[in-house]
Amino acid sequence: MRVEYINPFVDAAFSVLKEYLGQDVCRGELYLKPTTVPVMGVAALVGLAGDVEGRILFDMSKKTAIAVAGAMNNETFTELDEMAKATIQELANMITAQAVTKLHNLGFKFDLTPPALFTGDNMEVSNSQVEALIVPMELGPHGKIEINVAVRERS
Repeated sequence: MRVEYINPFVDAAFSVLKEYLGQDVCRGELYLKPTTVPVMGVAALVGLAGDVEGRILFDMSKKTAIAVAGAMNNETFTELDEMAKATIQELANMITAQAVTKLHNLGFKFDLTPPALFTGDNMEVSNSQVEALIVPMELGPHGKIEINVAVRERS
């Protein structure tokens, strides 16, 4: 996996999370996960197709999703209701849009799927033949979001 694909997502996530949460965001150590990945409870998934194919997964606990949605809306959520879910999808959309703009400026051409949101316990995401690079983002009292990038050049 080329670093040119990863950095725009890391930079965009850092920028968007810092802006909308109004606090410092710390990036953790990057690491690889195998082709089957357990999900923490709430995952926004964006698919990529074109010169690059794969997906970006924004993975977090339900507690983190509720806290982030509340912070982004300047209100308190006590459950992952429809507004909170829509907010997490929009967060994925904003981060991905910024990253894709940077990648297009570097000459990469591809399309995105709208963010899909998955919630539940004991979920896994499988990628055929692509390891996922995990970028943990520590959000202080809100918890953490793992940005799970599994992309490759189309052959």
